[in-house]
Amino acid sequence: MSVDFFSFNLPESVMRGIQAAGFTVCTPIQEEVLPIALKGRDVAGQAQTGTGKTAVFLISIFTRLLREPDRRSKGLAGPRALVVAPTRELAVQIHQDARLLGQATGLDMQVVYGGVDYLKQRETLRGGVDVLIGTPGRLIDYLQQGVYALKAVEVLVIDEADRMFDMGFIKDIRYLARHLPPPERRQSFLFSATLAYRVLELAYECMNNPTMVSVTPEQVTVEGVEEVLYHVRREEKFPLLLGLLEREKGKRILIFANMKHEAERLAERLVRVGYHARAITGDVDQKKRLKIMQAFKEGGLHILVATDVASRGLHIEAVTHVVNYDLPQDSEDYVHRIGRTARAGASGKAISLADEQYVLSLEAIEEFIGHKIPVEWAGDELFLKPIHRSVEAVVRTRPDRRPEGVRPPKGETERHQAQAVAGGPRAAPEPGKKRQRRRGKRRKPVETPLPPIGEQ
Repeated sequence: MSVDFFSFNLPESVMRGIQAAGFTVCTPIQEEVLPIALKGRDVAGQAQTGTGKTAVFLISIFTRLLREPDRRSKGLAGPRALVVAPTRELAVQIHQDARLLGQATGLDMQVVYGGVDYLKQRETLRGGVDVLIGTPGRLIDYLQQGVYALKAVEVLVIDEADRMFDMGFIKDIRYLARHLPPPERRQSFLFSATLAYRVLELAYECMNNPTMVSVTPEQVTVEGVEEVLYHVRREEKFPLLLGLLEREKGKRILIFANMKHEAERLAERLVRVGYHARAITGDVDQKKRLKIMQAFKEGGLHILVATDVASRGLHIEAVTHVVNYDLPQDSEDYVHRIGRTARAGASGKAISLADEQYVLSLEAIEEFIGHKIPVEWAGDELFLKPIHRSVEAVVRTRPDRRPEGVRPPKGETERHQAQAVAGGPRAAPEPGKKRQRRRGKRRKPVETPLPPIGEQ
């Protein structure tokens, strides 16, 4: 029988935030961690993505800060709680959840990360904050400048600890830990998809005799995900992908590629055949990345193609399908990728394409997840030949109003307005006459406009 949040005697302002978020009963990780956390003990938890671990440490933070007096000295610009996340996307998501759950607490919350608003973030942080969320690089940058101090931190959270190792942030985590009060004078949380030896070593190094909590360790993959694998030659992957997209009719699809250039190329190919797609990689400008993610979350973008930079920490509701266009080379990444669907008890489908380049990863993935991925063999009808839609055809069927975050390429509007004034596209030359070549700088090709979702 599930436990509801009323049984924990939480502050009224915290309960209002929980109700605003639509939570009624605890998930397994929340049911296990909350009783321990509310007693002030440290917790190292293993939990799959999408199981509610973000909510559990935020509820614990708010409860402690509301019940304990503020012991910060006057004039000290420093947080009472510090949450460290490995990626910008995860930090932003935690901040959004914190604002929702803590809307009635009166606590000041701020997120800092690289790529945007350097001066604005610095000045806001200098003014004082109760809960600070950020990525290691930006946190250390402001700390070294003396913008804030960590002497008064009462709660530390290290989220996605295994990802911290993968991205080379462990030295940064240890640097931050050295500037915090000693472990016995603060409460600490560490969450990870796996509690490997290196993660446990970090837990005992930065925490005070933490309690280990592991939820359903015998099942590594998320419950509710239907997995299927297709063996396919590399040159046939895209035709097979088109056939699967046509058959599955997914409303919100997340496709993963291993390499940045492959993700960008795949998104461009999908646009050329009429799909609403965008790529998000580590090189995408932060503001543009947030716009793309917002459009995907709100339904203005049908397909998001991503590298593993987006495979963790993103809470996107109602992702119906995850497609591993490339099998991941790291077994843990497979779990995190397919965890983007079937969140919070929903169902979803994870489709993997195994070609000759990445099929060698399959054995390690199946050993890690503890079961064989069901294999289906694609019939000839599933391989669809790409039929590229012309720019003019896409423009004619383009909606008058584009979804938020998906705008026409720069210069496209002016080009079509000029064509309309001139009476349409440039006419062909008369027979027997050669068209004069214009000398000068070669123009960049115009990006194919996005078609409307309804005409896919």
